[in-house]
Amino acid sequence: MKIVVGLGNPGQKYAETKHNVGFWAVDELVRRFGGTFREDNWQALSAEVRIGMERVLFLKPQTFMNLSGDALFEAVQYFKEVQPARDVCIIYDDMDFAPGVLKLRESGSAGGHNGVKSVISRLGSESFARVRIGIGRPGAGRTVIDHVLSPFPAADRLLVREATLRAADAVVYGLEHDFSAAMNRFNASS
Repeated sequence: MKIVVGLGNPGQKYAETKHNVGFWAVDELVRRFGGTFREDNWQALSAEVRIGMERVLFLKPQTFMNLSGDALFEAVQYFKEVQPARDVCIIYDDMDFAPGVLKLRESGSAGGHNGVKSVISRLGSESFARVRIGIGRPGAGRTVIDHVLSPFPAADRLLVREATLRAADAVVYGLEHDFSAAMNRFNASS
Protein backbone atom coordinates (compact mmCIF):
# COMPACT_ATOMS: atom_id res chain seq x y z
CA MET A 1 0.00 0.00 0.00
CA LYS A 2 1.23 3.45 -0.96
CA ILE A 3 -0.35 6.71 0.19
CA VAL A 4 -0.19 9.85 -1.98
CA VAL A 5 -1.43 13.04 -0.34
CA GLY A 6 -2.24 16.28 -2.09
CA LEU A 7 -2.08 19.23 0.28
CA GLY A 8 -4.69 21.97 0.03
CA ASN A 9 -7.66 23.57 1.72
CA PRO A 10 -11.18 22.15 1.47
CA GLY A 11 -14.09 23.98 -0.07
CA GLN A 12 -14.94 25.79 -3.27
CA LYS A 13 -13.60 29.08 -1.86
CA TYR A 14 -10.04 27.71 -2.07
CA ALA A 15 -10.35 25.40 -5.09
CA GLU A 16 -8.44 27.62 -7.53
CA THR A 17 -5.88 29.05 -5.10
CA LYS A 18 -2.13 28.53 -5.25
CA HIS A 19 -2.19 26.56 -1.99
CA ASN A 20 -4.34 23.88 -3.65
CA VAL A 21 -2.04 22.66 -6.41
CA GLY A 22 -1.49 19.45 -4.44
CA PHE A 23 -5.22 18.76 -4.70
CA TRP A 24 -5.07 19.46 -8.45
CA ALA A 25 -2.35 16.83 -8.96
CA VAL A 26 -4.19 14.21 -6.89
CA ASP A 27 -7.40 14.94 -8.81
CA GLU A 28 -5.49 14.26 -12.04
CA LEU A 29 -4.10 10.97 -10.72
CA VAL A 30 -7.48 9.74 -9.53
CA ARG A 31 -9.01 10.72 -12.89
CA ARG A 32 -6.30 8.85 -14.83
CA PHE A 33 -6.86 5.64 -12.92
CA GLY A 34 -10.65 5.75 -12.83
CA GLY A 35 -10.97 6.24 -9.09
CA THR A 36 -13.73 7.98 -7.20
CA PHE A 37 -13.30 10.11 -4.11
CA ARG A 38 -15.27 9.25 -1.00
CA GLU A 39 -15.36 10.55 2.54
CA ASP A 40 -13.60 8.41 5.13
CA ASN A 41 -12.79 8.23 8.78
CA TRP A 42 -9.45 9.91 8.00
CA GLN A 43 -10.70 13.49 7.80
CA ALA A 44 -10.05 13.34 4.07
CA LEU A 45 -11.51 12.64 0.69
CA SER A 46 -9.90 9.43 -0.50
CA ALA A 47 -9.74 7.21 -3.54
CA GLU A 48 -8.06 3.84 -3.75
CA VAL A 49 -6.79 2.56 -7.09
CA ARG A 50 -4.36 -0.03 -8.34
CA ILE A 51 -1.32 1.10 -10.30
CA GLY A 52 0.42 -1.95 -11.66
CA MET A 53 0.64 -4.36 -8.74
CA GLU A 54 0.45 -1.60 -6.13
CA ARG A 55 -2.59 -0.48 -4.13
CA VAL A 56 -2.50 3.31 -3.89
CA LEU A 57 -4.59 5.45 -1.56
CA PHE A 58 -4.96 9.08 -2.66
CA LEU A 59 -5.89 11.58 0.05
CA LYS A 60 -7.12 15.17 0.01
CA PRO A 61 -7.19 16.22 3.70
CA GLN A 62 -10.30 18.16 4.67
CA THR A 63 -8.74 19.65 7.81
CA PHE A 64 -7.31 22.83 6.27
CA MET A 65 -3.62 23.13 5.50
CA ASN A 66 -2.24 23.63 9.02
CA LEU A 67 -3.66 20.26 10.14
CA SER A 68 -2.94 18.22 6.99
CA GLY A 69 -0.88 15.74 8.98
CA ASP A 70 -3.92 14.62 10.98
CA ALA A 71 -5.58 12.90 8.01
CA LEU A 72 -2.36 11.24 6.89
CA PHE A 73 -1.57 10.07 10.42
CA GLU A 74 -5.00 8.42 10.71
CA ALA A 75 -4.53 6.61 7.39
CA VAL A 76 -1.02 5.45 8.34
CA GLN A 77 -2.37 4.15 11.68
CA TYR A 78 -5.11 2.26 9.83
CA PHE A 79 -2.77 0.70 7.24
CA LYS A 80 -0.19 -0.75 9.63
CA GLU A 81 2.04 -1.97 6.78
CA VAL A 82 2.68 1.60 5.57
CA GLN A 83 6.13 2.95 6.37
CA PRO A 84 6.25 6.69 5.59
CA ALA A 85 9.86 6.73 4.34
CA ARG A 86 9.01 4.05 1.80
CA ASP A 87 5.27 4.38 1.18
CA VAL A 88 4.16 8.03 1.53
CA CYS A 89 4.38 10.84 -1.02
CA ILE A 90 3.16 14.41 -0.46
CA ILE A 91 2.36 16.83 -3.31
CA TYR A 92 2.26 20.53 -2.46
CA ASP A 93 2.93 24.13 -3.49
CA ASP A 94 6.36 25.67 -2.97
CA MET A 95 7.11 29.41 -3.06
CA ASP A 96 10.84 28.78 -3.49
CA PHE A 97 10.33 27.88 -7.15
CA ALA A 98 8.93 29.87 -10.04
CA PRO A 99 5.41 29.00 -11.17
CA GLY A 100 5.40 25.69 -13.01
CA VAL A 101 8.78 24.41 -11.76
CA LEU A 102 8.61 20.86 -10.41
CA LYS A 103 11.07 19.48 -7.83
CA LEU A 104 11.13 16.11 -6.09
CA ARG A 105 12.96 15.15 -2.92
CA GLU A 106 13.00 12.17 -0.58
CA SER A 107 13.16 13.97 2.76
CA GLY A 108 13.96 17.27 4.41
CA SER A 109 12.54 20.09 6.48
CA ALA A 110 9.18 21.77 5.98
CA GLY A 111 10.83 24.84 4.44
CA GLY A 112 8.24 27.04 6.14
CA HIS A 113 5.24 25.23 4.63
CA ASN A 114 2.61 24.78 7.35
CA GLY A 115 1.02 21.72 5.75
CA VAL A 116 4.37 19.95 5.59
CA LYS A 117 5.13 21.04 9.17
CA SER A 118 1.90 19.33 10.23
CA VAL A 119 2.81 16.13 8.34
CA ILE A 120 6.30 16.04 9.90
CA SER A 121 4.86 16.67 13.36
CA ARG A 122 2.22 13.93 13.09
CA LEU A 123 4.50 11.34 11.45
CA GLY A 124 7.41 12.20 13.74
CA SER A 125 9.77 12.14 10.76
CA GLU A 126 11.01 14.23 7.84
CA SER A 127 11.57 11.07 5.77
CA PHE A 128 8.86 10.86 3.12
CA ALA A 129 8.77 11.65 -0.57
CA ARG A 130 7.73 15.13 -1.73
CA VAL A 131 6.65 16.49 -5.08
CA ARG A 132 6.83 20.29 -4.95
CA ILE A 133 5.11 22.51 -7.48
CA GLY A 134 6.44 26.05 -7.81
CA ILE A 135 4.01 28.89 -7.24
CA GLY A 136 6.50 31.79 -6.97
CA ARG A 137 6.88 34.38 -4.24
CA PRO A 138 4.40 37.13 -3.35
CA GLY A 139 4.82 40.39 -5.16
CA ALA A 140 5.70 43.65 -3.45
CA GLY A 141 3.21 44.62 -0.77
CA ARG A 142 1.54 41.20 -0.61
CA THR A 143 1.65 38.88 2.37
CA VAL A 144 2.41 35.16 2.10
CA ILE A 145 -1.16 34.36 3.18
CA ASP A 146 -2.65 36.64 0.52
CA HIS A 147 -0.35 35.05 -2.05
CA VAL A 148 -1.08 31.38 -1.34
CA LEU A 149 -4.83 31.94 -0.89
CA SER A 150 -5.28 33.77 -4.19
CA PRO A 151 -5.70 32.36 -7.71
CA PHE A 152 -2.86 32.40 -10.22
CA PRO A 153 -2.57 35.26 -12.67
CA ALA A 154 -3.49 34.13 -16.17
CA ALA A 155 0.18 34.12 -17.26
CA ASP A 156 1.09 31.54 -14.60
CA ARG A 157 -2.04 29.41 -14.57
CA LEU A 158 -1.19 27.33 -17.65
CA LEU A 159 2.38 26.77 -16.45
CA VAL A 160 1.14 25.48 -13.11
CA ARG A 161 -1.59 23.30 -14.63
CA GLU A 162 1.09 21.70 -16.83
CA ALA A 163 3.27 21.23 -13.73
CA THR A 164 0.43 19.37 -11.99
CA LEU A 165 0.27 16.99 -14.96
CA ARG A 166 4.06 16.46 -14.74
CA ALA A 167 3.67 15.94 -10.97
CA ALA A 168 1.13 13.20 -11.68
CA ASP A 169 3.54 11.66 -14.22
CA ALA A 170 6.33 11.78 -11.62
CA VAL A 171 4.22 10.02 -8.99
CA VAL A 172 3.25 7.27 -11.44
CA TYR A 173 6.87 6.87 -12.53
CA GLY A 174 7.96 6.68 -8.89
CA LEU A 175 5.36 4.01 -8.17
CA GLU A 176 6.32 1.97 -11.23
CA HIS A 177 10.08 2.26 -10.64
CA ASP A 178 11.16 3.98 -7.44
CA PHE A 179 11.20 7.53 -6.17
CA SER A 180 14.95 7.98 -6.73
CA ALA A 181 14.45 7.16 -10.40
CA ALA A 182 11.58 9.66 -10.55
CA MET A 183 13.84 12.31 -8.98
CA ASN A 184 16.53 11.68 -11.58
CA ARG A 185 14.07 11.89 -14.43
CA PHE A 186 11.80 14.75 -13.36
CA ASN A 187 14.23 17.04 -11.50
CA ALA A 188 16.41 17.11 -14.60
CA SER A 189 13.51 18.29 -16.78
CA SER A 190 12.29 21.13 -14.53
